[in-house]
Amino acid sequence: MQKILLAGEYKPFTGNMSGMLIAEYILSMQKQRNIIPKNGVFVKTIVSTNMADAIAKEYNLELVEVLTGFKYIGEKIREFETKGDKQYVFGFEESYGCLVGTHARDKDGIAAVMMLCEAAAYYKSKGLTLCDQMENIYKKYGYYKEGLTSITMEGADGAEKIANIMENLRKNAPKQFGKYKVINAKDYKTSESLNIETEKITKINLPTSNVLYYELENDAWCCARPSGTEPKIKFYMGIKGTSKEQAEKELEELKKSVIEKVQ
Repeated sequence: MQKILLAGEYKPFTGNMSGMLIAEYILSMQKQRNIIPKNGVFVKTIVSTNMADAIAKEYNLELVEVLTGFKYIGEKIREFETKGDKQYVFGFEESYGCLVGTHARDKDGIAAVMMLCEAAAYYKSKGLTLCDQMENIYKKYGYYKEGLTSITMEGADGAEKIANIMENLRKNAPKQFGKYKVINAKDYKTSESLNIETEKITKINLPTSNVLYYELENDAWCCARPSGTEPKIKFYMGIKGTSKEQAEKELEELKKSVIEKVQ
């Protein structure tokens, strides 16, 4: 977790928070100079904050989602350049990866830190810290809060249990997590999105992956996927609140309901 020094005290910033600080800074500066491309695209991974969607909408950018892994963002940059119909503006993932510019096809931590320093200097000239600006962003777009929880299941038996959890969720799409109703259940293994109310199925145009994503009401969401490197099943989730305290409280409630659903 990144930490920002504020008056002798470190404040933790998640990858989503630092990504949104950079995105808002870049786009607000481009708007002032009237250089936001009309065919501009903001790219994020499916487990990253929905605040990105709100920021993209604010600056009239198309929001494109890709699977977890920065290589997929790199693939989109190449696709845009090859076709020539869209222009990459910014891309990020919740695990602290982002890319400012198109000089690379992978996350660039050096450029990201430089951009955070530039933003910090700019906001300091306005009498603000990065923490102050993050609060301004929350007030502007809503208090988005994200979390990750996982269940460790070691050995062959554990791998089988993880597979069974995924298969049960796949065959019996939940209609609700806690107080949140499920709007769409997306299965990236079958490339299908199921609308729970209408039962209509639409195609997902992304590479196949053993990932289940649930779009919930009130801009909340949760996602399940087995870890590729550890004996774990991971659950990502996010909510949108009206205050920091409410957002934190509701995120914990969503975490609890997700775990209860699969155990």
